[in-house]
Amino acid sequence: MLIAEDLLLLVTDGVTGRLLAPAITVDIALGGANMVELTLLGKICLSGAGYQGKRAIIRDGSPTGDEVLDRAVRTLSAPQGTRLGAAVRRLGKKLRPDLYSRLAAAGLVRPEQRRALGVIPVLRWPAQDARHAAEVRAAVTQALAQQAEPDARTAALVGLLHALRCEHKAIDPLQLSLPRRQLRARAGQIAASSWANEAAGGPDGELISAILAATRSAILAATSS
Repeated sequence: MLIAEDLLLLVTDGVTGRLLAPAITVDIALGGANMVELTLLGKICLSGAGYQGKRAIIRDGSPTGDEVLDRAVRTLSAPQGTRLGAAVRRLGKKLRPDLYSRLAAAGLVRPEQRRALGVIPVLRWPAQDARHAAEVRAAVTQALAQQAEPDARTAALVGLLHALRCEHKAIDPLQLSLPRRQLRARAGQIAASSWANEAAGGPDGELISAILAATRSAILAATSS
């Protein structure tokens, strides 16, 4: 399961099938998730200074074995050197429907035609089998509760939820006995610190930190315009 697929499960209400955050911001975060995934696979390196000036360079264009990720590699390859903020926006375009279709094919969600305001036809994606989403949510909850050191994927999910400002929607803060403000602070701490050791020892941690920062910035710009 891709990080982007896990993120989409976390920000989709399992009962109503509705997004828990604005669609435009979710799409940007999904693009950021794919960039993190490619970084963990060693497909991307970094150029430029300062996260606003950093650019993504494909250093390994060989197939990943996943069509969504292979398409992301092709997108970032033409042209090379796209600034991170623009890259996450490009990668997120038209990605959500593909991910929902994959999740439906895996039996995790199901498509339902409904009507918004009783008139406008909309497609919702409620849960079909919530077990995987529950496992992902449990890992995120444990990380936020400081019950377990998050692995790279979980830390990335926490960072992306933090960028979307919906940590409190993806998990139940009452389950952690944490006020919403403390929950957000803990998520921010994970987003900022989980890559510190990697950044000190190599480029991947620095790049992931830059991707998360660029994702937050792109989301803020999208909601401010």
